[in-house]
Amino acid sequence: MQPEAVSLDTSSPDNAPVRSAIPWHAIIAGLCATLVGIGLARFAYTPLIPPLIENHWFATSDIIILSAANLAGYFIGALLGRPVARRFSNRTTLRLMMVLVTLSFAGCAVPLSTLWFFAWRFISGLAGGAIMVLVASTVLPHIPGTRKGLASGAIFFGLGLGIAASGTLVPLLLDMGLRITWLGLAAFCAVLTAISWSGWPQVDAQTTTTGPASVQAVQTPRPPRHVLFLNLTYLQFGLMAIGLVPLMVFLVDFVARDLGLGAHVGALYWIVYGVGALAGPMLYGYIADRLGPVRGIRLVLVVQALVVGILYSSHSSLLIAALTLVIGSFPPGIVPLVLARVHELLPQDAGAQGAAWSRATTVFALMQALSGYGYSMLFNASGGDHRLLFLIGAGALGLALLVEAVVRLAVRATQST
Repeated sequence: MQPEAVSLDTSSPDNAPVRSAIPWHAIIAGLCATLVGIGLARFAYTPLIPPLIENHWFATSDIIILSAANLAGYFIGALLGRPVARRFSNRTTLRLMMVLVTLSFAGCAVPLSTLWFFAWRFISGLAGGAIMVLVASTVLPHIPGTRKGLASGAIFFGLGLGIAASGTLVPLLLDMGLRITWLGLAAFCAVLTAISWSGWPQVDAQTTTTGPASVQAVQTPRPPRHVLFLNLTYLQFGLMAIGLVPLMVFLVDFVARDLGLGAHVGALYWIVYGVGALAGPMLYGYIADRLGPVRGIRLVLVVQALVVGILYSSHSSLLIAALTLVIGSFPPGIVPLVLARVHELLPQDAGAQGAAWSRATTVFALMQALSGYGYSMLFNASGGDHRLLFLIGAGALGLALLVEAVVRLAVRATQST
């Protein structure tokens, strides 16, 4: 099959290639991918934890460990996404990953053994990691410069939409049984995969960013200060992962069992979390536009650390619901913020931006996987102490702020000498 012709949009600041066709189908494909690969594959499991325990599918300790399988797979997927795409193309890889997520939901409908269930949860995470690495670099280079911000927000809006869908769709499906719930999620993913199938650009970014300007951008050494701040961004992204995992995994179980409100009320809290997630990408993108990514990241870290810290000590169901709304905006919202920071440090260099975003996603995935297992072991060892996990999460967010402050003080001290 011959690749489709592309044209250059000279009005774009980075002279990015743009498909001659209207790009909205590509944007919708990206939204569907993040919805399936992360929004549903990861977050739909959270409201399913209490029913899995109540229906005795697995032991409670096993179910908590299984929740980290997706995070481990996400790390491997982030590592393998770009190499696999170089072998088969971004388009084929993204299609394959969405199919794998669909199959994973169907596989989880039959709990043959803990290992079987672990494998399917791992596969769903692997697909999600590959999608996160590839989706922006696949779609955005084919979008005119004037639409890149909107397109980025729309693509990652799928994360929030998936969280909201898991909070509304899962309780409805649970009324028909746990097995039907897994199969229903598989069917939903299959529909989204079909919608996105023909929307992916046929020409990958690396095959179209040719020319002297791009070659020069790749070969030009980065200033040491930029390299330092890029590494700082990776570190902060990893600490954010540690901070968001406790609420991402244990929120519904905390409400259902620790607060004693039951699984259905826990699912309602997850809907509140999903409403916050819906607002996250667009809100945080607006903050990045208004304040810049650096100030935006600082502001978000301060707010989230305070909110999670207040949640640690709160026993009011209404206050916890309000805090949940704010916390829900964090997982999908930080993605466009950190991506904007990467683009700011590596301007007009799509290849370097893609590589840097892949590294950032890998660090994020690794810290999620490690902290996921760490939190699970600590949860079991502490007798199910949710609040201890929340305290550690707040500490990780505070540490992300402290590390940046130390690095910037060191840079200023070096410049003044």
